[in-house]
Amino acid sequence: MLNKPFYWRLSVVAPCVLFTAILCSGLSSHAAAGSQPPCGCGTFPPYPDLERSPIVRVWDSVELGRDWTPPVCTGWTYSDSTMMVVTVARFHHTSGVEGLLRRVGAISERTGIRYWSTTRKRWQTLVIDACALSEAVGDRCRKDFSPDEMVEGGSLYFQQEDNLSGKAIYRMRILSASLDRLVFNTENISTMRYFFIPLFRPGDMQSIYFFERESQEVWRYYGIVRTSKITSLLTAGNEASYINRSVAFYRYITGVPTDKEPPAAP
Repeated sequence: MLNKPFYWRLSVVAPCVLFTAILCSGLSSHAAAGSQPPCGCGTFPPYPDLERSPIVRVWDSVELGRDWTPPVCTGWTYSDSTMMVVTVARFHHTSGVEGLLRRVGAISERTGIRYWSTTRKRWQTLVIDACALSEAVGDRCRKDFSPDEMVEGGSLYFQQEDNLSGKAIYRMRILSASLDRLVFNTENISTMRYFFIPLFRPGDMQSIYFFERESQEVWRYYGIVRTSKITSLLTAGNEASYINRSVAFYRYITGVPTDKEPPAAP
């Protein structure tokens, strides 16, 4: 059973965790001011056990400061971020990487994902509609992506309508796909709007997800969502909303009901 997720502030991280991170070359500067995904060294935040999964950690622009630079494995080029939300977990999975690819590629099945609205204090639909696209322009939906299409180095496009940020087109890049590891990232390539008000310009909303097999039936999950420092003021101060949205996607990918009690951030 998945217990209630929680999020950390850096001030409550145990000194021994930070000390361990500092010992790992290339990790020290990131651990002090941002996340460290599984790029060949350690990870920060570290993975929780199955019973405590998932854990969510949030950094705002003040905590990130000017010194944080994205790890090379993310493929991100700019450093300025308004907010970064990291979700880490271990989860049971028995269908291998093909099952994960099939779930990630099932864009249409995202329709109806729910999350906890901290404003309205109830479960609400997060993804109103979603579909795979054949190309980056236009809005002609096609069938969901098959695992055979999700090849390493490839780019795929999909359209998703969010309950707050409206309809936008996204690019998904498959960075790594093997029997024991799957890595992909996404970013918006069209402007995301709240009614007619621009919230995020193209490239302002980026995410990357790492899946690594730990054993025959246990996988590790590391997801990062970040927003550009130059975004609409309407998106500022919504930390709890970002947490609940990130956990909703984690639950969807891992087969947990997205409106399962309790919510991540009440």
